Amino acid sequence: MSSNQKVLNLDNMNPNVRIMEYAVRGPLLIRATEIENELKKGVEKPFKEVLKANIGDCHAMGQKPITFIRQVLALVSQPELLDDDRYPEDVKERARTILDGCRGGSVGSYTDSPGIEIIRKHVAQYIERRDGIPCDYLNVLLCAGASDGIKSILRLLVADVDGKKPGVLIPIPQYPLYSATLAEFNVQQVGYFLDENKNWGLDVNELERSITEARKHCNPRAIVVINPGNPTGQVLTRENVVDVIKFAYKENLFLLADEVYQDNVYAEGSKFYSFKKVLTELGSPYSEMELASFMSCSKGYMGECGLRGGYTEVINLDPEVKAMLLKSVSAMLCPTVLGQTVMDCVVNPPQPGEPSYESFQNEKNSVLKSLKERAKLVADTFNSIPGMSCNPVQGAMYAFPQFKLPERAIKEAKNQGIEPNAFYAFQLLENTGICIVPGSGFGQVEGTYHFRTTILPQPDKLKNMLDSFKDFHLKFLKQWE
Repeated sequence: MSSNQKVLNLDNMNPNVRIMEYAVRGPLLIRATEIENELKKGVEKPFKEVLKANIGDCHAMGQKPITFIRQVLALVSQPELLDDDRYPEDVKERARTILDGCRGGSVGSYTDSPGIEIIRKHVAQYIERRDGIPCDYLNVLLCAGASDGIKSILRLLVADVDGKKPGVLIPIPQYPLYSATLAEFNVQQVGYFLDENKNWGLDVNELERSITEARKHCNPRAIVVINPGNPTGQVLTRENVVDVIKFAYKENLFLLADEVYQDNVYAEGSKFYSFKKVLTELGSPYSEMELASFMSCSKGYMGECGLRGGYTEVINLDPEVKAMLLKSVSAMLCPTVLGQTVMDCVVNPPQPGEPSYESFQNEKNSVLKSLKERAKLVADTFNSIPGMSCNPVQGAMYAFPQFKLPERAIKEAKNQGIEPNAFYAFQLLENTGICIVPGSGFGQVEGTYHFRTTILPQPDKLKNMLDSFKDFHLKFLKQWE
């Protein structure tokens, strides 16, 4: 064998990794980064900057960190600051509590694999306040962002049963974490379509169609629900949540509730209902169902994506399976302690009477108010553009408009061997610097074309972005008519 021959190549590496895709960080983002570098070198473009509307990265889009969170992070990172009079006493009290839970009083030490005990207890108290239902902190596992927790649960489902490959039902359109993870784990993706004509609502008849078809070639074992929705921005009604729970019970499915956008509800009449709350209120037998729900500090009003904090709550797990879950997470040692700290600030925020309360509430409410205004602006603007339609952004941080493409553009895309909505997105990027994600990366009804964009650019930049978008779209239609 040649001394320079590689041990790993595309033919002998893990085929599951080779086929997995993650659309929000795909070829468009690679090209967007190349264009950024070209701009730095002085290459002339019809725009001055790249606007990465492809991913829900709040701070990258100009959102300011919440002061209380960053102050607690500063103190746990540099405990000498506990003697600094510039920091309020409630910040110091939170930092001392967290440091007391750390071995050696340092966030540089390993914690227990499920996370620091006092933070898990604070999460349990937060869930109890939210739902009015008891929560056992031993059912709470802290994790490095919700993605880490989601993968930990999906990993448990990887087993052939009765000679059939496992399957997991996921919404279409879906967040690409799910399609990528299922591909990596060699689990069958089972899509169920959300109804765009009913504001991306969830229809039980579609769930029935999906699972019936899937059982011909796999063994469906779980169902994922994203509420509020990503990329679609819908907020499920309580009736929808009840329908999913009853369907999952009838079909003996494990429930995974992705609830990371629970703070991001904007539309009048919309309200977040946690799956745990509804499942418990339904009583037996539904209240005994297995459920894993997920929360993150990356979204909401916090936007601390890079610090990787989150939690998973698991209820009604078989005790022996729960022991295996704990063993599995222990192999990763522990979640990042700074991420755990942020999660503690989210679930244990300043209370009335504490020195940080008013500033915290003002900052939090200001972020959510602005997001609400931007959600309406984005949907209204896309609905004003010929050939586009966009459902109201009821929640989360994204719009998922549908748009019509001229036949010549569709034909040109096929000649280039790419999806028509990807062809459009590349043209948009090269002409305006706006980076979006084609709807084909999330899944869409055959023959329809969509894209996902965040609502996160700050108001002035967002208005400029939407003006550029409208101008480009009209020129694109004229060019390819």
